[in-house]
Amino acid sequence: MHHLVLRGARVVDGTGAPARRVDVGVDGDRIAAVADGLRGHLEIDCGGLVVAPGFIDTHSHSDLHLFADPTLAMKLRQGVTTEVLGQDGISVAPVKREHVEITRRFLSGLDGDPPQAPWNWTTCGDYLRAVETAQSSIDFAYLVPHGALRTFAMGPDDRAPTVDEMRGMLHELDRALIEGAIGMSTGLIYAPCCYAKTNELIALGRVLAAHGVPIVVHMRSESDAIVEALDEMLTVARTSGCKLHISHFKIAGKYNAGKADAILARIDEARASGVRITCDQYPYTAGSTLLGAILPPWAHDGGADVTVKRLGDPSARARIREAMQETHECAWDNFWKWTGPDGIVISQIPSGRHADLLGKTMTEAARARQGDRSDPLDFALDLLRDEAMGVGMVSHSQTESVVARFLALPYVNVCTDALLGGRPHPRAYGTYPRVLAKYVREERVITLEEAVRKMTSQAARALALADVGTVAPGMRANLVAFEEARVRDTATFAEPVSYPEGIEYVVVGGEVAVARREVTHVRSGRVIRRATGVGSRP
Repeated sequence: MHHLVLRGARVVDGTGAPARRVDVGVDGDRIAAVADGLRGHLEIDCGGLVVAPGFIDTHSHSDLHLFADPTLAMKLRQGVTTEVLGQDGISVAPVKREHVEITRRFLSGLDGDPPQAPWNWTTCGDYLRAVETAQSSIDFAYLVPHGALRTFAMGPDDRAPTVDEMRGMLHELDRALIEGAIGMSTGLIYAPCCYAKTNELIALGRVLAAHGVPIVVHMRSESDAIVEALDEMLTVARTSGCKLHISHFKIAGKYNAGKADAILARIDEARASGVRITCDQYPYTAGSTLLGAILPPWAHDGGADVTVKRLGDPSARARIREAMQETHECAWDNFWKWTGPDGIVISQIPSGRHADLLGKTMTEAARARQGDRSDPLDFALDLLRDEAMGVGMVSHSQTESVVARFLALPYVNVCTDALLGGRPHPRAYGTYPRVLAKYVREERVITLEEAVRKMTSQAARALALADVGTVAPGMRANLVAFEEARVRDTATFAEPVSYPEGIEYVVVGGEVAVARREVTHVRSGRVIRRATGVGSRP
């Protein structure tokens, strides 16, 4: 007699194998049996439902939101049971005490600034213990952020590290991995990561290779210079020996879609030569990030406070405007050029001011404040200055054909890349049901079994999460049950805060976290530490 049995389901086990009708038995936090005729103290009738491993979000920005809302209903209710934090090289730890306040302000447009976040950490180990104390409903793993390492060792300046500073960066990386981080992220469009040269990344990559963990990268360009950016990261992986995982794999700027063939050819060649490469992707043609990403990299030199001063200085501001209005191909991701003010939507202003601007394009927001003679670019720079860089955006910049083509690649897994505050991108509520509805049921880009594999075992394999991602005895009992014919996302860009349909049950660590589409407020989540891939609880 098992603790819990999901009875009569069509089990899609995450390996890519065909679905089979069978029961799933759970004891404690582990799957105990996958067989016919199981009995349990608690039985859930899953007749008519698909049971799959809980979905794994390999690119999440819940780093601070989890303290304000430990249930993370927007993730649970789309079937997510594991999230990977510490993305894009710009997260919360390690951090020196004297850098906490400016770090909070800088991250607020990305991760929010909830008062419930204790900010009582300095090391990655401290942060992971704080996450455990929050007792979330979801499992978490953490990537040590390159930008945090750089700031910890040498501050936010645009320069190469000294020998001692590089040694300090390598030491902090090694320490964070020993404390449980599962790899290192970098965001090479974001300060201070963007100031690193290739040789710095190679040195960090050698530490990662020694620990057997990946570098997870938002490449230096996802638009005009994407081919060159990919070549850089292939050099880093080949030279250092570390595994490469490309974050939110995309091509931005619709006129860049033709570069897909060159990119995929390079990846195929590298994989054939032994370079270990995986990617993740969200299934939308719009992205979301800090509004400060519209500025040229040099404008961030010295940190957020210095950037704000530049935005208030007429001469520096004129240089910023000129750089953002360049029409030729850029070595940096010029959002303003390839998205424009009509494609940039204000998604978050954590200060609480200007709430009426949320959901407006930059053109609409400028007109609302400045009238018919408005200048959207000036308005955007004013907003960044007045909000001390604490603004988030949604940017419409991609092509549907490329999204579908990349999703079909076997080495690409699904992620949300979801910012959770303000008026978020709909991916925060709809990513996984959208794949099942749009790309499986409606457009048949991939099969159900392949979609589940991408959401589960492929994601676990990419980041070496040892005990999640398949429905098999001994694996952690993270499971999702959904109605194949009805599952769909309801979140849209116009109404993004909307839960999906068809996700009926979610089990985390053997406890039912969602029952009949309602969150139960069970908090059975854990922290997954690198050493064994097995989680711990306080």
